[in-house]
Amino acid sequence: MTQLIFVLDPMCSWCWGFHPVIETLRKDYADRYTFSLVMGGLRTTGQMEWNTQSKAYLMSAWESVAQTTKQLFNPSLLNRTHFDYNTYPACKAVITIRELQGDDAAFAYLSDIQKAFYTEGKDITSLDTLTHYVQGDTQAFQTFYQSDRAELLMQHDFSKARSMGANAFPSTVKIDEDGHMVCINGYKRLEDILKI
Repeated sequence: MTQLIFVLDPMCSWCWGFHPVIETLRKDYADRYTFSLVMGGLRTTGQMEWNTQSKAYLMSAWESVAQTTKQLFNPSLLNRTHFDYNTYPACKAVITIRELQGDDAAFAYLSDIQKAFYTEGKDITSLDTLTHYVQGDTQAFQTFYQSDRAELLMQHDFSKARSMGANAFPSTVKIDEDGHMVCINGYKRLEDILKI
C-alpha cells in the first residue's frame, strides 16, 4: 500500500492548520494509504527571543494560518512575559507515544497537544503539561521520554526528515508500492495531496 508520511512539528502553526487535512485523509482514505509521523524539529534549541517583535511575528503568522485554514488560534500565549519557544520537548513527546503506543496513538496525542497549545494557550514545552495529555501509563511515558533511546529516535527523525527532502513544515512524503518517493513541502489542501 502507498505510504503517506507527514513531517511535522507540534508547535508549527502551519502544521496545526494542516491538522484537518491529515484527519480527513486518515478517516476517508485508509483503504488507499498507510500513515505515519516524522518529527521535523522546527526550533529545537529555543532560539526565538521572546520580545515584542517575536510576538508580533507570531500573531501575524497565526492570523495568516487561521485565514487560510480556518483553524482556531487563541493568542493568550502571547501575553506571557517569558516563554521559551522550544519545540524539542513536544517533538520528543510525540516520538515517545509513537514508540510506546504506535502510530494511531501518536496522531491522537499530536492532535491533543496541538489543540492545547493553539486553542488554550497551554505550555507544551513543560513535561508536566505533556504528561497530562498522555492516555495510558504516564510513568512509562516519562521514563521513556527521559531515556537515551528517546533522544536517539528524535535525532533519527530529524535526519530522516532532511534525507527525504522535507525542509519545510508540514511536508507530505508519498512512497508508492514500488518505492518511488515524492516530497511536497509546505501546507497543501486535501485535493493537492490526493493529486500527488
